[in-house]
Amino acid sequence: MPEKPKVLNEDIVADTAIFRIQSQQLRFSNGEERTYERLVAKGNHAGAVMIVAVNDDNEVMLIREYSAGTECYELSLPKGLIEHGETLHDAANRELKEEVGMGAENIQFLSEMTVSPGYMSYRLQVVIATGLYPEKLEGDEPEPIEVIPTDMDEAIQLANGDQITEARAIAALYMTRERLKANEILQEVPSLF
Repeated sequence: MPEKPKVLNEDIVADTAIFRIQSQQLRFSNGEERTYERLVAKGNHAGAVMIVAVNDDNEVMLIREYSAGTECYELSLPKGLIEHGETLHDAANRELKEEVGMGAENIQFLSEMTVSPGYMSYRLQVVIATGLYPEKLEGDEPEPIEVIPTDMDEAIQLANGDQITEARAIAALYMTRERLKANEILQEVPSLF
């Protein structure tokens, strides 16, 4: 494995309410120098969580909400920031209650994912939630989120078509389906703090 590049300089070149763009000058082990720009995490949070909530009928709780990046309503999975001091389990359960109106008795870690690691520092923890029960918390969404319980096989078909386009959600659905098919014993959620 190559030696990591040496960081020669870092500057913040843009700072908005939700994004921070950092310029990073690097020297690689072969002497080449390059300047990269990347989005770095901002705010008082510890990453993000995406929840694959599966009910007793093997339905996945898909949500449809407006996405400013694509300027349309997208079908995806519930997700949100992990607040400072919050465990992964607590963040997943809170987001599930805010976005789906359900809590979960069981939350198991599935995977950690990155998004465009060439220029973004964000990491996403994906969990599977089962043992769902009704419980609603007020969230920060500007309008109610549509919740669409969908059979797991149908959700995979939606991911194969053009209905679910978010790569993280597609990967999480496939990974969850394989995990449930294999009937593996899921590991407990690790504490992040």
